[in-house]
Amino acid sequence: MRVLVIGAGAREHALVLAMSHDPTVTALACAPGNAGTAAVAEQPAIADPNDAAAVVELARGWSADLVVIGPEAPLVAGVADAVRAAGIACFGPSASAARIEGSKAFAKDVMHAAGVPTARSEVVDNPARLDKALAGFGPTYVVKDDGLAAGKGVVVTEDIEAARAHALTLLDGGHPVILESFVDGPEVSLFCLVDGETVVPLLPAQDFKRVGDGGVGPNTGGMGAYAPLPWAEPGLADTIVRTIVEPTVRELAARGVPFNGLLYAGLALSSDGPQVIEFNARFGDPETEAVLALLRSPLAGVLHATATGKLAELPPLEWAEGTAVTVVLAAEGYPGTPRVGDPITGAEAEGVLHAGTRRREDGAIVSSGGRVLAVVGSGDDLDAARAQAYQRIEGVHLTGGHYRTDIAEF
Repeated sequence: MRVLVIGAGAREHALVLAMSHDPTVTALACAPGNAGTAAVAEQPAIADPNDAAAVVELARGWSADLVVIGPEAPLVAGVADAVRAAGIACFGPSASAARIEGSKAFAKDVMHAAGVPTARSEVVDNPARLDKALAGFGPTYVVKDDGLAAGKGVVVTEDIEAARAHALTLLDGGHPVILESFVDGPEVSLFCLVDGETVVPLLPAQDFKRVGDGGVGPNTGGMGAYAPLPWAEPGLADTIVRTIVEPTVRELAARGVPFNGLLYAGLALSSDGPQVIEFNARFGDPETEAVLALLRSPLAGVLHATATGKLAELPPLEWAEGTAVTVVLAAEGYPGTPRVGDPITGAEAEGVLHAGTRRREDGAIVSSGGRVLAVVGSGDDLDAARAQAYQRIEGVHLTGGHYRTDIAEF
């Protein structure tokens, strides 16, 4: 297979790295890619990865047998639809199915129709209705951007004025707001391969959203993750698949929008059982880096079977023993406006996956985004995996760079 991956982050670096070990893969490309993906994949030029026509032109010109779409924006823009219409196998849902991530209001409607447990919510699209709506929630207040926000459109706060201010900022920008009741309990991320009907879960993981140690500061796209979960009850993934993912997949199919790709359920394990916090329509970052570090099945074959409706024909997935931990190195200023263009040393070491990086003309690797690197460690248990991840990240230097020191710490 010739496999083309669309995207430029650490998730895409993890995907191409995993597929580079698949014996069925004869050529790999990542567009636009970054300084890390360049070491394991071709990087053909693409003007805009959200432009369906541009992706189809590249896939045809490069003779791709499989296109894997990493980020959410191209999916919501309908890139997968165009690739499939061109007769090329594509891992990623249609624009209609990707609304499960692109619109939280749509996701809530699907969940309610499917009987999937989730927090009580209300959509507010007019500032005049905001105060009355807020009175029906909190404390704690949960305020979300209805659309795509790169993991940073959510505010969870005890302060009603902070909740109100965030909601007004979103509304003033033309974004409807979702207010939710707060669901307490440990959070779990479960990635599920879905080919329209069959659902195959990957390892449960947990990520760390807030920027600072102890879970303080603003939300980010994710500052670290680990998998699997040593504290989880046996059969947790099967329970989530049975009570949440499969009913959601059936409801989407009943609406004429079958889901094909990666359905990511972000959940809270409440006292009443798992409840959905959000759905994503693609591999999540930084959980992907930890989960794929443990996968032993050939990834390209798994993704191709998903894309072509043959997931049920695959043998059970094989996993390495032990645990993997991901720690994210972020640029100064992140999750606000990041400082970019700073040289990075140690970025080509083992276990270092690139996100916001590029290679300068003089050959130096420099920062080009907020989350710059994802450093992965693995070991027989969580302590060993943490130790390796932090040993590796200490070997990396970026002026002003910062990372959490408590990822997977208990």
